[in-house]
Amino acid sequence: MTPGRHTPDPREARTPAEFLARLQALKDRSGLTYRELSARAEARGDVLPRSTVANMLARATLPREELLTAFVRACGATPDELAEWRTVRTELAGRGAYGTADADPDADRDLDTDRADVDPAGTDPSDADPAETAGPPPAWPGHEAGAAAAPQGGADTPSRTPPATSSRIRRALVAAVAVAGLVLAGVSVVALLRDGGTGRAGRPPGTAAAVAPAVGDVRIRVTGTDFCLAERRGTRTGQVHQVPCAEPDFPRYSLATVGTGRWRIVSDHPDFGPGCSGIPSGGRIPDSAYEDSECGDPSRVEAFALEPYGTSEGAVRGYRIVPVGSATPGTCVTVVGDREAAWAKLAQAPCTPDAAGQLFSFDRRD
Repeated sequence: MTPGRHTPDPREARTPAEFLARLQALKDRSGLTYRELSARAEARGDVLPRSTVANMLARATLPREELLTAFVRACGATPDELAEWRTVRTELAGRGAYGTADADPDADRDLDTDRADVDPAGTDPSDADPAETAGPPPAWPGHEAGAAAAPQGGADTPSRTPPATSSRIRRALVAAVAVAGLVLAGVSVVALLRDGGTGRAGRPPGTAAAVAPAVGDVRIRVTGTDFCLAERRGTRTGQVHQVPCAEPDFPRYSLATVGTGRWRIVSDHPDFGPGCSGIPSGGRIPDSAYEDSECGDPSRVEAFALEPYGTSEGAVRGYRIVPVGSATPGTCVTVVGDREAAWAKLAQAPCTPDAAGQLFSFDRRD
């Protein structure tokens, strides 16, 4: 990296907290995930476990010089920039009056482990509410509330109707019923065409109905398809794709609540261990990738609203995954590119009225 107004300058830090904030900014500017930082450090011969980086940035104490060196180098700093980071760290370590100056005593233990000490579910039992497991009440697009008033009764004693009048009334009723049948048939045809020729709830015939989110192990399926969410094994990016549900799934996903109407999507990867799905850099980039990484990164959006989406008839077609607190509001997790192809990527994208590529089912595991 070349110094400039966009490069975090460690010389501006006056306290350990400010120093850590600039390290966080350095990671954000690099655009690298914890996995990618660890891989880059390993390629240079440095030791930088992913969990160590997460713990370092979450604390208010100065990192050890060895850890700082590996991290700054992995972020792409030049030798001169690295020297500045190390010089500022040494100066801050001697300024007890400016805040916590001791190096982090837990960093030594962190360098020997490859798992974060963050609870992947991130839940507090006191926050759990059984009512939250069913998700928020549906808000149907284009459905306006309101009910027609019920007809009121007439006089208490009905009057006798002449035979000729009764015959005319019967014929009128038959005609009205016939017209109503034609109208209902027309409405059904229009609704079918509006939903793209699909069946009830807007899904193709033979496709499983959408399952509401609930705490526990799930397989996240793109509704109306036979695709499920997964990573590409052998890569370190954490990018989430849609893959045929018949293929082995990794990582395995589960849902956990993190407050009223808020969910965390927890991953359990066979190679990298526990993690969380999220949007990097706080969602500031409009088309940010939807990816799995370690839980607890303050720069990532890891809480989601799982919003039901349906038709005016009241059938839930699926659930949108909406990032909570994203710097780009009005976005949903979306299948981008060719939505009919395996390995299409998922990313943050604007929520659309038809919710194309934005509806998911949280199928229970056996």
